[in-house]
Amino acid sequence: MSFTQPSLNDHGRDLYWDPFETSLRVDPYPNWKRLRDEAPAYYNERYDFWALSRFTDVDAAHRDAKLFSSAHGTVLEIMTHDQFSRDGMMIFLDPPDHTRLRRLVSKAFTPRRIAELEGSIRELCIRLLDERRGEATWDYVQQFGAILPASVIATLLGVPDQDQEEVRSMIDQIFHIEPGVGMINDTSIIAMAGLHGYVSEQLRDRRAHPRDDLLTDLVEAEIVDETGVPRHLTLEEGASFAVLLVSAGTETVARLIGWAGLHLAGHPDQRRELASDTSLIPNAVEELLRYESPSPVQGRWTTAAVELHGHVIPADSKVLLLTGSAGRDERTFPDADRFDIHRQMERHVSFGYGIHLCLGAALARMEGRISIEETVKRYPDWEVDTDNAVLLFTSTVRGFSQLPISV
Repeated sequence: MSFTQPSLNDHGRDLYWDPFETSLRVDPYPNWKRLRDEAPAYYNERYDFWALSRFTDVDAAHRDAKLFSSAHGTVLEIMTHDQFSRDGMMIFLDPPDHTRLRRLVSKAFTPRRIAELEGSIRELCIRLLDERRGEATWDYVQQFGAILPASVIATLLGVPDQDQEEVRSMIDQIFHIEPGVGMINDTSIIAMAGLHGYVSEQLRDRRAHPRDDLLTDLVEAEIVDETGVPRHLTLEEGASFAVLLVSAGTETVARLIGWAGLHLAGHPDQRRELASDTSLIPNAVEELLRYESPSPVQGRWTTAAVELHGHVIPADSKVLLLTGSAGRDERTFPDADRFDIHRQMERHVSFGYGIHLCLGAALARMEGRISIEETVKRYPDWEVDTDNAVLLFTSTVRGFSQLPISV
């Protein structure tokens, strides 16, 4: 599939968007601009959801976790009137349960532990890139971008080397999609159950044999429950958090690296600037995140009616926050469709905001920075074979699963 295929956004046609329609995901930006301009509070009758596409609205919704709840799911396929179990994944919790759990896992996911990974991340980047030496063409995602974050997260958690390929395979299968049902299919469900079971066994092992890794931190850390009594995480809570970290931290970073490969190839002057001055790379990572959010859609549930842009979104409504659209909102980012590594911005919302700000944001930034540093050091020039590039779509993740390049 060519990623340059146009969207169904002709001015003579009715405005329509949903996260499952492939023709609207290949190049969503013209359609999202129409949503921002013509229907900033958009209602989709087919799937019964509202969509917010402007930066200020997406930002405000992230900040107001009481009105825009995560407890009913954050992926459209799984959102229902029933709230998720209190011992489920942290992204599906509201305060005070979310607050207690995030405070706990933040103690395990410390800046010190993240900083200690920099050397191993660089070594892995160097090894993966040097393995491609002498090859005129290779896949920047399959042979680099997808391997790096899976290996980093596995190392952080303490997954044994001999199990890392199996874990990566399960993660890939979790993001398997099928028409009409998205990620709610047998392949994805079986893979999620398998990964959850594997992590649970690892946590049981850490109880008996502690190590210097995040899984041990999760086993040993204490939380004060709603009655004021200290307790450890349950096995279900620890496994759910670890699965969340593995799947989210692997998939989104792989897409970020893929977008870097595409857009730095498409802007050779800026790529050469990065090669000659690596101090520009951290800001380039922020621009990539704004310009091409790896996770462009997040779901929320309204706990009360809210009025926006002349419409009343009822209580108990599904609302999709279009982070990818917010990053291209010209009301906040002048000349928003221009990729510019020198752009100065206050912030973007690609890691969310408020209480659900991505816990792994610092690690993702580090992986993005080092991967670009080591790439431009070896390859100041490359081109992408766009005819054979393959985009991966889910209702919440967008990016390349294959990105062949010529160096």
